[in-house]
Amino acid sequence: MRETGRFTEAVMTAAMHQIADDLGVPADDARLLRLTNNAVFALPTAGIVIRIARSHGLHDRVPKVVQLAKWFAQVDAPAIRLAPGLERPVRAGELLASIWQYAPPTPPAPTVEDLGRALRAFHGLGVPPLPLPSWDPVGDARRRIADAEGLAEDDRDYLLDWCSELDPRISDFRQRTTEHLIHGDAHVGNLLRAPSGQVLLCDFDATCVGPWQVDLTAIAVGEIRFGRAGSHLALTSAYGYDVTTDPVWPLLRDARELKMIAAAVPLLASSSRVAAEFQTRLCSVINGDHHARWRPFAEVARSTATNGR
Repeated sequence: MRETGRFTEAVMTAAMHQIADDLGVPADDARLLRLTNNAVFALPTAGIVIRIARSHGLHDRVPKVVQLAKWFAQVDAPAIRLAPGLERPVRAGELLASIWQYAPPTPPAPTVEDLGRALRAFHGLGVPPLPLPSWDPVGDARRRIADAEGLAEDDRDYLLDWCSELDPRISDFRQRTTEHLIHGDAHVGNLLRAPSGQVLLCDFDATCVGPWQVDLTAIAVGEIRFGRAGSHLALTSAYGYDVTTDPVWPLLRDARELKMIAAAVPLLASSSRVAAEFQTRLCSVINGDHHARWRPFAEVARSTATNGR
C-alpha cells in the first residue's frame, strides 16, 4: 500500500536533503534512524543528526529543545549536544528541525541500569531558568488529535473523552507535588553512548517540569505492554524507587498510555502499519485489557520501510 499524507518518509527525506543543501554538508551517506514523532536522520560524514518534527502542532517543541540543549551544555548535563555553530532551529518549507552532534554507535549498548543512573543525575540538575512547559499529557494529546489525518470520528471522540476524564485527576496530582525537571519520555531508546563511554540522554521534545515519578513510568508501562521482562526491576534497582508502589501509579500509567496512543494520531494517514498498531492499542484500552501486547511504533515504521509498503 502506498503511504500518503504530509509526513511520509519520502517527504521527510526530501526535507532532510533540502536542509543538508542549505547547510552545505554532504548527505550521500544519510540514513533514517527513526520515523515516529520526528524523522531523525544521521549524516555521519557531516557529523550531524537532523531531527524534523512530523506534526505542525508540535513546532513549539523545536525551539524549546534547542534552548534546553544550550543549558545542558552549560551545566554539563548527561545529554547529547547540538551541532557546533547550528544552535538554532532550521526550516525546510513548513517543516521545522534541529541539528545535533552525531554520536557513532559505540558498544556496549546502553541498558536500563544506565537509564536509571542517568535519570538520577538528570533529576538532580534542578529546574533550568527557561520558560519550560509543565507536564501536561492531556494538552499534548489534544494537540496531536487536532493535527490528525485519517482519524475516525469515533476514535476521536473516545480520545477526547479520555482526555476530559484524565484532566482533573492530573491537575489535582500536580497541585500536590513539587516540580522537577523531567525528561518526559525516558526509555533506553533515548540513550546514546558517546565514544568516551559516557551515556547520554537524547530526545527532549517532552522535557518539562513536573512530578519526577513520570520519568519512571515509561519503563514500567513498557514492560507490561511490550513484554520487556526484568526491565522495570533493573530500573528500580538503579534509580532506587519502584514507581508501581506509588499511590498515584494508576494515574501515571493511564497518562503514559494516552501518550503512547496519541503519538500516532498525526501519522495515521502516512503509514497503514502505524494505523493498524494504533487500533490495536486503542481497542485494548477501550476493552480494559491492561495486558494486551503492543509493538513500538518505531519497530512498526521500520517494518514498513523494510517491506517496501
